[in-house]
Formats: sequence, C-alpha cells, structure tokens
Amino acid sequence: MRATCSSSFPFPIPSLLSLFFISFSIFTVLESSGDCSQYDHAPMATKLGGIHDSHSSQNSDEIESLARFAVDQHNTKQNSLLEFARVVKAREQVVAGTLHHLTLEAIDAGEKKIYEAKVWVKPWLNFKELQEFKHAGDGDAPSFTSSDLGVKKDGHKPGWQSVPTHDPQVQDAANHAIKTIQQRSNSLVPYELHEVVDAKAEVIDDVANFNLLLKLKRGAKEEKFKVEVHKNNEGTFHLNQMEADHS
Repeated sequence: MRATCSSSFPFPIPSLLSLFFISFSIFTVLESSGDCSQYDHAPMATKLGGIHDSHSSQNSDEIESLARFAVDQHNTKQNSLLEFARVVKAREQVVAGTLHHLTLEAIDAGEKKIYEAKVWVKPWLNFKELQEFKHAGDGDAPSFTSSDLGVKKDGHKPGWQSVPTHDPQVQDAANHAIKTIQQRSNSLVPYELHEVVDAKAEVIDDVANFNLLLKLKRGAKEEKFKVEVHKNNEGTFHLNQMEADHS
C-alpha cells in the first residue's frame, strides 16, 4: 500500500505568491506616500509651504511661549544672558509640522534689541527645536510701530500727540532718562520715578521721540524734570534734552 503525501500548506502555493505580491505592493505605496510622519525624527529637508502671518495673535500665550523658548535655547547654546521682552511679529510656514518665523525684542546688557528666530514644531511628537536665532539687521524689523503707543497720525503729518503715561514704551523712556539724570548729577542719593505726569510722542517711521514730564524722588525731596528721549529703530534710547521744572 502506497503512502499518500499531502501538502502541509493550507493554501495552494500560487495563492500564497499572490498574497505576498499584494502585501508588498501595499507596503510600497504607503512608503512612497510618506505617510509615516509619526516616525519622522530626521532633520527638516523640504519646505512645503510659503510663509504667511501666524494664525495665532503675536501676543498670544502660544506665540510668546515659543519666543521665550527661542531665547532660552539661544542663551543655553551661546552661553548668553538675553532677557525676553516681547514679540514684534509672528509668521509661520507649513513643513513637516510648522516652522514659526518670529521677530522678537530681547534685552542685552540693559538695551533692547531685535532678533529673528525660527522654531520648528511637530505637536504630535511633542517636538520643538530652535532652527535659527540671529540679530536683526538695521531696518529689518522696527522695534515698535505707532500703534504700539496708541498714536494715530493725522494723514502724513506726524506731530506730538498724547500717549498713555503707563505705556511700557513710555516707562522705558522714563527709566532711561532717570538713569542718565542720575549719572549726570553725581549724587549719591538715587533718583526714583514717582510718576510720569505727562507724556507725548512723535512717531516717524520706525523711530519715536518722547516728550515727558517726570516727577522724581531723591530721598525725601521731590523734583520735576522735562525730558525729551529719542528711541531709534534698534530699540536704543538717548536722552536728548532735560531741564528742571519748577512749576
């Protein structure tokens, strides 16, 4: 009696080959489509979209957080001590994730300067990386605009207009004036800002002049000063004029 040898495969060999071919084809299509972004850890290679204004406001918590991250990363890499001040402009670009183009203001050794940073974000991977951080060239980005001070120009005729005394730009100008007054006085008793009594500003293009009436304290004594402070497009203040006010 002859033994019958049956195949151990549950499917005919041609069917197995067909199944293998179909599986291989599906894998090839998926691989070529690039639908493997969750495994993407490689450096950014191709920019997929154009740069446009950020969907989030430049003053939003998300944008400010990215700007602070950029400054912190730069400080760590360059062993510097920049202090974040504010976001001037925010744009974004669709890549493998989002590339945020940020123009920000930071304090360097007591002076505000403008920097440009690029932060690459892939939220689904909790991935965030500083791609670039550099000092903005002269004129590349204004340190502020007239709207920052609430100044509205009358057509094309700039002129002195009242601005809020509590505005951060006004306060910065006042503090710079006090610092200069202190240096010129040679007094051992420091001047302290008691109040910005009145503030006017003239904004022309990317620079501004501040005309301020300051009430200062030096010990128990109160003094008033009229000052004119200029701020250039690099964010640097200069005290142009000062005089004691005895009114």
